[in-house]
Amino acid sequence: MQLLNRITDRDILGGEPDLLPSVNRYASRGVLLDEEANVAMMYMAKSSLYKLPGGGVEAKETPEVAFLREIREETGYDAEILEPLGYIEEHKKRNHYLQLSYCFIARASQAYETQLTANEKRLGMTAQWMTIEQALDVMNTGLASCTDYSTGFMLLRDKLILEEAAKWLAFSDSEQAP
Repeated sequence: MQLLNRITDRDILGGEPDLLPSVNRYASRGVLLDEEANVAMMYMAKSSLYKLPGGGVEAKETPEVAFLREIREETGYDAEILEPLGYIEEHKKRNHYLQLSYCFIARASQAYETQLTANEKRLGMTAQWMTIEQALDVMNTGLASCTDYSTGFMLLRDKLILEEAAKWLAFSDSEQAP
């Protein structure tokens, strides 16, 4: 997989873009599309913010399996991966924490019940479907008002993933045009 982006303290706080030497957490996340190419955004009512579905890669999981599991748990949908987008590094120097997120685009299929964690329930997490343009708008709105260090990383990361997915969707549409 290719490197999509490196997010550092410079992107959030300004200053120097210090890179951390070793990964603390591997994660998988990305864009889940329905049949009309709407995007599943995870709304967290407690903070009035949106994020993409995804989470940590568990022991002995591939990034692909982790992403499909996270989609099923958070949105309630089975899915098929359409495209690997690459990976994003989040160098949180203040926290001494480097997260590497593998990023994908997937299409939703069969719907089931969500399997949210206690923390996700506490945050009031629900899936909301919107166009990719609306998804980018809610990410930009969240970023514009964000004052929390770690949340800033999450919002910027998810915005970058959505922008990459938008390029892929535009390219896919142009390939299918007569």
